[in-house]
Amino acid sequence: MSSTQPDVDRTLAYPEPPASPLWHRRGPKARPLTPAQQRRNRELLDLAQRSPRPRSPKTLAEAR
Repeated sequence: MSSTQPDVDRTLAYPEPPASPLWHRRGPKARPLTPAQQRRNRELLDLAQRSPRPRSPKTLAEAR
């Protein structure tokens, strides 16, 4: 059986670095979002994906 990509020897790949201790949170867990908050986030995400990105205004140096 042939494949289009050459076989990769996993032993030669770089090892994955250890996880950062900053990734592990201590303390109380965050409260889950309410259904209303989830709906609002989805609406804002949908709006942001549909609308064009605003253009940055030209500075005075560029306008001259």
